[in-house]
Amino acid sequence: KTDAMGNLIAIKNPGAPGPKVMLAAHMDEVALMIVGVENNGFLKFRPIGGVDPRVLVAKTVLVGSRKIPGVIGSKPIHLQRPPERERAFTMEELLIDIGAKNKEEAERLVKLGECAYFTTKYEEFGQNKVKAKALDDRVGCALAMRLFQEEVSFPLIAAFTVQEEVGLRGAGIATYQIKPDLALVLEGTTASDVPGTDDHKHATSLGQGPAITVMDRASIPHPPLVQELFALAKEEGIEVQVRRNTAGGTDAGQVQMSEEGVKVATIAVPCRYIHSPVSVMSKDDYEGAYKLVRSYLKRLQERGGIA
Repeated sequence: KTDAMGNLIAIKNPGAPGPKVMLAAHMDEVALMIVGVENNGFLKFRPIGGVDPRVLVAKTVLVGSRKIPGVIGSKPIHLQRPPERERAFTMEELLIDIGAKNKEEAERLVKLGECAYFTTKYEEFGQNKVKAKALDDRVGCALAMRLFQEEVSFPLIAAFTVQEEVGLRGAGIATYQIKPDLALVLEGTTASDVPGTDDHKHATSLGQGPAITVMDRASIPHPPLVQELFALAKEEGIEVQVRRNTAGGTDAGQVQMSEEGVKVATIAVPCRYIHSPVSVMSKDDYEGAYKLVRSYLKRLQERGGIA
């Protein structure tokens, strides 16, 4: 079903005995909202979610329900004054060019409040790597869909939530309806294993397995569940890593505080360059996340409940 907020909730084995387990992944992605149209037909915009304006210049987008193609434009470098060349453009200095000749033509194509989305296509490259847009959190949605097909006897609910990027808004409402005994939040999280970042500052690293959160800005996941996941990974020979940064938050923050509280854990696939037009992830980390959650669901099935 789809609720009033827009969350999509799929339920397997409703009414069956055993723990009610929720798999949560958010469907929304960072984007740009159209807030104005200039007389020359260029579109003014503001970010939805955390978007760094430095990554936007000259990127292609699709605007609105009609998917009007556009390019994010700025003053070209040969027209910039010397001080302008020494700083990044602000969001207010960038505009979307949809090729319209004037304001009237642009307004026939695009409505205020519509969104512009990045256009990067999914592509595999390098050593089992993937580059694509919105891996935060398409990778979590892909995991939830795959895991939902597992054969279990207890109630299994996949909640594809909305508005995570603007305040974790959909997850709490979905959890209130589902009333789970336990929730596993599936995410794409920041990987900072890039040049210029010291090793000890890497939140996560590609190729070292899925990341398990111990604490972030929004939640402290249920410690016994977290430790059980680490022990299970060791037992099954699944490489995992600790998410070594407490900045940022996930739907776990709202899920955990629903009604009388919910035991929650966050399992994430590390992704470089999240909240930008393109992210990079390792298919090995994705498979590791799938195997870990699948093993945990199997463990629940075998013992008939939550430890």
